Amino acid sequence: MTAQVREPADRDRFAAETEPFRRELLAHCYRMVGSAHDAEDLVQETYLRAWRSYAGFEGRASIRSWLYKIATNVCLTAVQPRKIRMLPSGLGGPQDGAERPAAPGVPSEVVWLEPWPDRWIAPDDPATSAVARESLRLALIASLQHLPARQRAILLLREVLAFSAAETAQLLGTTTAAVKSGLQRARARLSELEPRPEQLLEPADPRARALLDGYITAFERSDATLLEQVLRTDATLEATPFREWQAGLVNCLRLLTADVLGAPGDWRMLATMANGQPAAVEYHRDEAGVYRGRGIVVLDPAADGVFRVVAFHDEELVTLFGFPATLAD
Repeated sequence: MTAQVREPADRDRFAAETEPFRRELLAHCYRMVGSAHDAEDLVQETYLRAWRSYAGFEGRASIRSWLYKIATNVCLTAVQPRKIRMLPSGLGGPQDGAERPAAPGVPSEVVWLEPWPDRWIAPDDPATSAVARESLRLALIASLQHLPARQRAILLLREVLAFSAAETAQLLGTTTAAVKSGLQRARARLSELEPRPEQLLEPADPRARALLDGYITAFERSDATLLEQVLRTDATLEATPFREWQAGLVNCLRLLTADVLGAPGDWRMLATMANGQPAAVEYHRDEAGVYRGRGIVVLDPAADGVFRVVAFHDEELVTLFGFPATLAD
C-alpha cells in the first residue's frame, strides 16, 4: 500500500521537525545562488518537495541532512540554465575616467548579485550566528558565484556546514573521492579570486558603526570632506546596475560629488546590516519632497577606513530588508 500522509497530525509533526532549519536553509540557498529573492523561492520549493516525500522519509538520515540534500539539489537545478550573478567589479577593471555612464544600459546577460538581510540570521546561538555572518560576507558570496555549481555546493557543505566528505558524497549522489577533488579545486579557485582577503571589522566593533555613521552623515549633508575621512585612499566604489566602477579615493569622490551627492537633504539613510557588514537603506527625495527607497549600500570597513562601497540600486530590496518604501519629509 502507498504510504499516505495523515492530516493534520502529520502536517504538525512535519512543521515541528523541519521549521527549525528554515533560516539556515535560506542562508545556504543564498550562498548557492547569490540572490535573497531567489533564496526565498528555493526554500519554498525545498519545503514543498520535502512535504511531498515526507510520508516515505524513514529516518535513515537526520531531518537536517535530508533537508539539505533536497535544498542543494533544488539549487543545482535552479542555477543550471541561469547566468551567474555578478558585481560590476567581476566584469572587468575599474573605469579609466570619472564620467558616469549615461544610462545603466548593460548587456541583458548580466544578472546582478543581491545583498543579504542580517535579520534573516537565526539569533538563537551566537556562535552559529558568527559562523553564518563570516560565510555571508559580500566578497565571499561574489567569489562563490564564479565556481562551478557542484564545486560551490561541495565547498559549502564541507567548509561552512561541516558535513563530512562521506556525508557530502551521499547528499550529492557522488563519491567521496569526487568530493575531495572538488573541494581542492574550489579552494584553489577561491585563492585565485581573492588571494589576500581584507580583515573586516566585526559587526559589534564601534569603529565599524562610526564609519557607517560618518558615511550616512556625509550623504545626508552632501559633505565630500566628511566622506573623504571615511574612505581609504585605495577605496573602490561600485553600484548595480552600472557596469563601470571606480578605484581610488580621488576617482570615487569625483564621481560622488559630480553625480550622486546632490544638495544637502537630498538623501536620507537608515542604518542596517547586510552580509554581516554595516549597511544603509537609501532614500532619495523626489520633486514632491517624498523620500523614496532606492536600495541598499554595503560597506567593507577596516581599522583604517572603508575600503569598499557597493550600492545595490533596487527598490524592492528596501522592503525585503524590512523598511518602508517611502519616508515622510
